Amino acid sequence: MLGIVYAFIAGIFVAVQSVFNARVSEHVGLWGTTVIVHGIGLFFSLAMILAVGEFSGLGGWAQINKLYLLGGAFGMVIVYSATRSVILVGPTLAIAVLIVTQLAVAMMVDANGWFGVDKLSLHWTKPLGILIMVIGIVVFKLRG
Repeated sequence: MLGIVYAFIAGIFVAVQSVFNARVSEHVGLWGTTVIVHGIGLFFSLAMILAVGEFSGLGGWAQINKLYLLGGAFGMVIVYSATRSVILVGPTLAIAVLIVTQLAVAMMVDANGWFGVDKLSLHWTKPLGILIMVIGIVVFKLRG
């Protein structure tokens, strides 16, 4: 249940952050926005490490699969792309497409056991659910 609560919180912040980033980009451009967002994120992450005391040092650095360090670069792509999308198509459509795409990719990760996650069986209802969501986006976009 706690995982659902965190996902709900993340959903709220992703949607609002994309709109905020679009407003910031009006003044400093998309790449400037990306730098500002990640710089502020770094500051608050460091503050949380100090407040919570969760940082265990860099001793485990050697054991990290270097592929997973691309997550930082992915963050840059996410902020840039989500912000650009909000600017071009508006927050609702941008976030709807983002969510369905996330779900489809996550389904493929689960079904194939990529990146060290446990492989889960792919029942036909999962792709059908995504297809229904895509149809929902099309219906949502009709006449508007």
